[in-house]
Amino acid sequence: MKQTKLTLLLAGMLLLAACVTINIYFPSAEAEAAAERIVDDILGKSKKEGDDASKGDKGASLYLPVEQSYAIRLLDLIIPPAQAAQPNFNVNTPKVRKLQANMKRRHSSLAPHYASGGIGFTRDALVAMRDSSAISLKDRNKVKKLVSAENSDRNALYRAIAEANGHPEWEPKVRATFAQKWAQRASGGWWYQDASKRWKQK
Repeated sequence: MKQTKLTLLLAGMLLLAACVTINIYFPSAEAEAAAERIVDDILGKSKKEGDDASKGDKGASLYLPVEQSYAIRLLDLIIPPAQAAQPNFNVNTPKVRKLQANMKRRHSSLAPHYASGGIGFTRDALVAMRDSSAISLKDRNKVKKLVSAENSDRNALYRAIAEANGHPEWEPKVRATFAQKWAQRASGGWWYQDASKRWKQK
């Protein structure tokens, strides 16, 4: 009887393993903390360690019958636990660090133009010319080139972060997270686009 029970349980587990769809959810909280650290670093703001990277949930310990315990161990072999768990949000790759450093270096040249209202943060986490009359004629071309280089690095950064986490399809969510952080961390007087792409001043 015990043997039959164990056989049925194992068969059920194998069927489950065959049908299971592994869903890995976008780790929003970790992505927000990481985006804030990167944005603060680029903008030269003091770093606040998003300390509470709370260490995963503490699962309750269950006392299981021996048969179930064997079956669960077998299922763990079929579906590696790492695949079932929510991933850490990785932003620490050479590519990400290089792009971040480029943007940090460029920021001192862009900052006066954020302050004058000549440029601002867009809804899609890029930078755009907002009021070219706020930029002197002699600087206008230079600023356009800076904005173009900045946007190229920003696009590459969002893609690199999504790829570093093994999920290129996360790029739009990474971008949306950064869009929110650029606007939140902008200094007073700077401009950003709201959800309807209208310019607003902080």
